[in-house]
Amino acid sequence: MNTLVNRSSVTSQNLDLWLVIVVAILCSIGFLAIASASIDYAESRYGWRWYHASKHAVYLVIAIVGACVAYRVPARVWNLSSWVWLLLAVALLLLVLVPGVGREVNGAQRWIPLGPINLQPSETAKAALILFLASYLQRRQDEIRESWMGFLKPLFIVGGLSILLLFEPDFGATVIVCGTALGMLFLAGVRLSQFFVVATGLVGIAIVMVIAAPYRLKRFLSYQDPWADPFDSSFQLTQSLIAFGRGDVTGAGLGQSVQKLFYLPEAHTDFVFSIWAEETGLIGSLLLLALFVLLIGRLLWWSRVALARSLTFESHVFAGIAFMLSGQVFVSMGMSMGLLPTKGLTLPMISFGGSSLIVTLALMGIALRLTKDCEEVSGRRVPS
Repeated sequence: MNTLVNRSSVTSQNLDLWLVIVVAILCSIGFLAIASASIDYAESRYGWRWYHASKHAVYLVIAIVGACVAYRVPARVWNLSSWVWLLLAVALLLLVLVPGVGREVNGAQRWIPLGPINLQPSETAKAALILFLASYLQRRQDEIRESWMGFLKPLFIVGGLSILLLFEPDFGATVIVCGTALGMLFLAGVRLSQFFVVATGLVGIAIVMVIAAPYRLKRFLSYQDPWADPFDSSFQLTQSLIAFGRGDVTGAGLGQSVQKLFYLPEAHTDFVFSIWAEETGLIGSLLLLALFVLLIGRLLWWSRVALARSLTFESHVFAGIAFMLSGQVFVSMGMSMGLLPTKGLTLPMISFGGSSLIVTLALMGIALRLTKDCEEVSGRRVPS
């Protein structure tokens, strides 16, 4: 096992080829999926069919540069500056709520216009929270495991971020932030009794939030029987399900989707997986899912390796990124397939969205740097 890892995991520069290859394939699939799903919508709205594809290509270049920069930063710098990133994330979440600063789309004020790019503060908040919690869990390991206050202190931070996200409102990002935080705290060794009490409380709050907002309740009820109201509250979901049905096993072929022809609104964003499933079928859908499973599994494997080498901060960062990605993949794919209520949430590296792509690849750059740091500790022997 050790020989296999040494040959396949790292190059002479300690770069994990598994992570690089999987991320590269996912980004390539994302570009193809966006180009195919947006071509007719872009031609109708902007007069140029490659509008979204070219814009995504620019985002991809910026994201790759950002990942390279993140890779150059040592783990101790991320550790020491984690509170700075958290403060910056909070400032951006406050700034987006300022009238005239934040951009409102479909009743949600989630973006800050920066010329040709719209910054989405919720994406930076996810990354900042991972770094901050990883640093906190490293410094307060014993307190986390032995006292309520050690467990509750980071939850106050999570609660503050969640409140700001709900003001936008962005319920999907709130769920991902809370889920990522709970996952990291669970792996840090909190008592099960404390964990279940808090987790139950958060579920209760989520239920109240759904019931209190009529549009959320309508979405929740409609997804259980989408065909009861296929032309109103369940329109997107029913069109998405039709796309999955048309895809069958082998798919209709790249570029041959019918649902992207203005049946599924803005299919290149939240429902890009539906178009991918229609064009590549069950085979393409399972391939995409397998790639995400491989990526998330690899990150969790590195979390175990880092912990075995007493690199606690690195271990928590790996786990946090894995939890964030798994949450987004589960919600985004589940929503497209009708397993979860309809909610606007990007599929990492696949959906159109500059902020999501840039932040995700920056986190991948950090993860690659941490794999290098892990390999430089105690030689190259890893647990089999």
